[in-house]
Amino acid sequence: MKLALIGAGRIGKVHAQAIYSHPDVTLAAVADFHQPAAETLAKQYASRAASVDEIFADDTVDAVLIASSTPTHAEYLERAARAGKAVLCEKPIALDLARTRDALQVLSEHPVTCALGFNRRHDPQFSALKKAITEGRIGALETLTIISRDPSPPPAEYVAESGGLFRDMMIHDLDMARWLLDEPIESVFAVGSSIIDPAIGEAGDVDTAMVTLTTASGKLCQISNSRRANYGYDQRIEVFGSLGMLQAQNESDTRLRFTGEAGQVEEKPKWFFLERYAEAYRLEIGDFVEAWREKRAPLAGAQDGLEALRLADAAERSLREGRKILLQADSNLNK
Repeated sequence: MKLALIGAGRIGKVHAQAIYSHPDVTLAAVADFHQPAAETLAKQYASRAASVDEIFADDTVDAVLIASSTPTHAEYLERAARAGKAVLCEKPIALDLARTRDALQVLSEHPVTCALGFNRRHDPQFSALKKAITEGRIGALETLTIISRDPSPPPAEYVAESGGLFRDMMIHDLDMARWLLDEPIESVFAVGSSIIDPAIGEAGDVDTAMVTLTTASGKLCQISNSRRANYGYDQRIEVFGSLGMLQAQNESDTRLRFTGEAGQVEEKPKWFFLERYAEAYRLEIGDFVEAWREKRAPLAGAQDGLEALRLADAAERSLREGRKILLQADSNLNK
């Protein structure tokens, strides 16, 4: 696969390393609004800098990875589809449901392999968790608990453009909930506060939130998010069922635990998503290439992006209106 990268910022650099490490992928070109950034990243991985227009017009480019700013995602995804190029797009496709649905309509008219950047599905520990659930190790799943805490809050300027905690941060957890529950979610109830950084509240967002999801059969999922964990990047999942419980734990550099007279000491979790999910990003590229080669659906696709955004919108509305949102009954989330 000859894969072009659009976006040479922080997440673009992560993807460039993952692309470069795959034996069957060539980083064909790098584009960025800031040309020097594209040139620097391209040079680092023996590629070339190009404009976005050049990438979409280049018939030798098989696929495009969209890691640019969120407002550009839908447009570039549509351009890739119309150009017949496979596409891996970072989440979210767009910050509103109508624009997301427009992009999916273009994909239906111009079918190409399309993967969405829900990289946590590819994490080895979470993949093992999913496999164990599917194999019935805990019997019938009854409750799911997802904890996701960043080490420190983002700048308020970022918050104002990100779409808010539910669309920017929790959307990963909402996708994990859908994936692990594997059953339609019927209702969403959210609570939230701005108790870490007053600037986030002034920007109209929350920095601490909890969401409860209820499925058609009554399974319950609780998601807990915080923008501050002074010990590192807190990423844990607990699944409880009729035959037992599964727990995915934090990753540290070596996962060593010391036990002595004074008690037990473990290493702190890895500091942020760049370190915690480095392997997941690498495996995500591998799944994308195999899906393209085998003409199959990737592990996470555009429809998953739409459904996670529906849940994020429902969570935001629940917080704003102080009530449980019934997904099928809410016309704003279904039109």
